[in-house]
Parts: sequence; C-alpha cells; structure tokens
Amino acid sequence: MRAKIILQLAEGMTPTEVAKAQRTSAKTVHRWRNRFEIEGIDGLLERSRSGRPTRIDKKTVDKIMFLTTKRIPEEATHWSIELMAQYAGVTPWQVRQVWKAADLRPHRLKTFKISNDPAFADKVIDIVGLYMSPPDNAVVLSVDEKTQIQALDRTQPGLPLNPSRIGSRTHDYKRNGTAALYAAFNTLTGKVIGKVTDKTNSKEFLSFLKLLNRRISADKQLHIILDNLSAHKTPAVLEWLAAQPRIHLHFTPTSSSWLNAVEGWFAQLERRALYRGVFTSVPELKAELQRFIKVHNTHSAKPFKWSKPAANIIAAVGRAKNALHN
Repeated sequence: MRAKIILQLAEGMTPTEVAKAQRTSAKTVHRWRNRFEIEGIDGLLERSRSGRPTRIDKKTVDKIMFLTTKRIPEEATHWSIELMAQYAGVTPWQVRQVWKAADLRPHRLKTFKISNDPAFADKVIDIVGLYMSPPDNAVVLSVDEKTQIQALDRTQPGLPLNPSRIGSRTHDYKRNGTAALYAAFNTLTGKVIGKVTDKTNSKEFLSFLKLLNRRISADKQLHIILDNLSAHKTPAVLEWLAAQPRIHLHFTPTSSSWLNAVEGWFAQLERRALYRGVFTSVPELKAELQRFIKVHNTHSAKPFKWSKPAANIIAAVGRAKNALHN
C-alpha cells in the first residue's frame, strides 16, 4: 500500500484521490509521502519499536502482589492501577498483567454477613430440602414483604431513548408516599401471589396468610418459607396457625435472606418496574405492582431451581468463619 501511495502521487493523483483509491485516510497518505521525500525507500520500511516488555520478572510480580494484598496506599482506601504503578515503581501495564493473572480486583468490594444462628445447619437442611425435594401433595411458598416502596416522580419530564442518545432523567425527584407488598413465590410454578398494602404489621401479615389459605387448594399441605421478623410470630398469628394444621412455617436462619427464593423475584421487580418507574401517586404505584405481578405470572413465571446441596452451604459458612477468626 505504501508503494502504491508513492506511485499514484507520482502519476499526479491528489492525496485525497490516493486515499480513496487505497481505502485509507488522507493523513496516512501525507505521512508516507513525507517519509519518502525525506528518507527515500527506507522511509517506507518497518521500523523497530521499543515497546513494553512481554515478560515481568518474579521480583516485580512479588512486589506488586505484596503491596496489593498486605498494604494500603496513604492517599486512598484501596489500590488503583495508577497508585500501584507509582508505589511499586512499575508501569500501569505491568500492574494490569499481574492483577489479571492473580484475579485481583482491588476496586471491587463485596458485602457479607455470616449467620450466627445456633440452628443454622438444621434450618439450611430443612429449607434446601424443600427446594430440591419438595414433599408430595404439597405447595412450597417463599414469602416476604417489601416495605416502604416509594412512589417517586421526577421533577421534570425525561428525554426518551434515541439512536444517537441514551435515555435520561433528572437526578432529583418528588416523593408521593409509600406502599408495601406481600409476596408468596411458588417454587414449583414460579408464579406469585401478591397483596399490596399501605403498611406492614402482624395484622396485615395474618391477612396475607388467610389469603394464601384461600388461594391454595385445601387438599394440599402448605409449606411457607419466611424470615424471622417478629410480626411473623405474634400470638395472633400463632393462634390462627394452630387451627390450620396443613400450614407449616419454615424460618430461614438469621442474616440469611439469600436463602429465601422470593428475594430473587423482588430483585426483578426492582429492576424492571421500580427503578425507572415514575409514579405521581400511591394508587398509581399500587396499580403498577399489581400489573407487574399479573404480567409475570402470565409470561415470565418458571420453576425455581436450587442446585447447591445443604452440605456445601454449611461447609462454605464454616470456612468463612474460620477465615475471620484466623
């Protein structure tokens, strides 16, 4: 291509015409013409480049690894590529390569909470057993409440998505009240029974239990997985449950909401309906919650699949506790 550029220029073609003929830019044509005028044929040859080293010696790797895992920079709470390159006296490329090879990501941080429930193992075995081997002639429901769902309206209309522009909205908003949602996720079908309320308390929870009792066929046992909220264990709730022998409550261990299948559905609700939702009133928010449940049950519901055995979970929590104490 470089030779053709010079020959076509010599024939009287303009740089623009040569660029079009060679399917390149006019800037490229000018660069090779200038090199040819100064250096002749040698100017069209490949030149050796200094480039960055393809190998990193062990001493450099050890230094980066030690600083990353054992030290904290004075300027920040965690390492960045630039800070590590500065402290270790290496190039940013070398830092990237070492971090990539060691799967180190200092910019990321996970949150966790290890349950201290003395009955943790028994509860995990119980609930995972319901997921992986549900009882015959029974319905397993994962139940929880989503509280303080805000009806948020933006202070100005947003701009719609266009081919040349992402959608946008104002950063500030107006609060128009709150609503709450009780949800029961059927692990066999993936469908949800919901009840939208103004608040959550033991009275509303008992009302929701009665709704589930009516909606689930009377000839089936009803196993309900839920957390340890005090509203789930009030005398009124326990008294009503005593008269309902087909209903069995299974409580998750403390600090183990991840074990409750309905939490995954709540995450979908947040992403798909609430995060970008605009609600000018609480009734509008409530209508959207009901609509989302209806659409989910019609188009998106699918059986819940749990794959990790209880023994693996218990062992992982045991390792985490040991790591914290060592």
